[in-house]
Amino acid sequence: MQATSTNQMTKKEWLLERRKGIGGSDVATILGFNKYNSPYQLWLDKTGQIDIDDTDVSEAAHFGNILEEVVAKEFTERTGKRVRRANKIFRHAEYPFLNANIDRDIVGEDAILECKTASTYLSDRWEGEEIPEQYICQVQHYMNVLDKQYAYIAVLIGGQKFVWKKIERDQELIDIIQDRLVEFWEVNVKQGIAPAIDGSDATEEYIKERYANSEAGKEITLNKAFDDLIAKRAELNGTKKIVEESLKEIDNQLKSELGEQNAEIGITPSYLISWKPIETTRINTKKIKKEAPELFEQYSSTSKSRRLSIKEIK
Repeated sequence: MQATSTNQMTKKEWLLERRKGIGGSDVATILGFNKYNSPYQLWLDKTGQIDIDDTDVSEAAHFGNILEEVVAKEFTERTGKRVRRANKIFRHAEYPFLNANIDRDIVGEDAILECKTASTYLSDRWEGEEIPEQYICQVQHYMNVLDKQYAYIAVLIGGQKFVWKKIERDQELIDIIQDRLVEFWEVNVKQGIAPAIDGSDATEEYIKERYANSEAGKEITLNKAFDDLIAKRAELNGTKKIVEESLKEIDNQLKSELGEQNAEIGITPSYLISWKPIETTRINTKKIKKEAPELFEQYSSTSKSRRLSIKEIK
């Protein structure tokens, strides 16, 4: 196993080094567990098609970095196990593009510690033996790269609840993860073959931002494959309409039953149904524009986006 020290690296140098391989935070994206990023976006990054973003991180990531030390110290307090920073990017012995940047080593044990913070709203994902799937995959990846038999994960939930767990090596899962990561690197990155563009919100937002501008009036010719794609879209839209109408039919049956008895809550053997009034306040922009145009101009803003529309050629 090889390792590169990160002690003297700037943030941009560290990000450039990460681009040379697949790290722990990339695993969930490649496996489809990351709702904030997609394999397509990651491929663009790893192939250098987008600029390195070394700007300030999000608030959540910022405080996650700060609280990492707090979580590590609390783990030591509760378990008696001493930990230390590694400050290295570790590389897999057989596949050096598989990397691990671990949070802490466990002193005196052949194990590592991964430190996390989580929102109170996600506390149920840490109940009992539960661990979010993206973190299980990340830690198993680390155990694979560093050839460890077990690891610990500690999390501070909502700033007031601390949980730590031991994770045993799962070789079957590691093999599945490794095969997928190796395929992504060898096929998608090295051969420059883009992963399929998926339907995730992350991909939609990225395409919207990346291709926000266009050359006015420019036309291109698309091949027959796009006719097939549009036909499939039309078929799915038909199915979507049937599903939506079926859902509305069920909702209307439930509302009708509650309405007949002037009730807001219904209880079945398995479910609690609620149909309560909700007050919503909206600004009447049409009225403001008509009666106070200067005020409307002062506080309104114009956004620009591209709208996709499809019309059959007859």
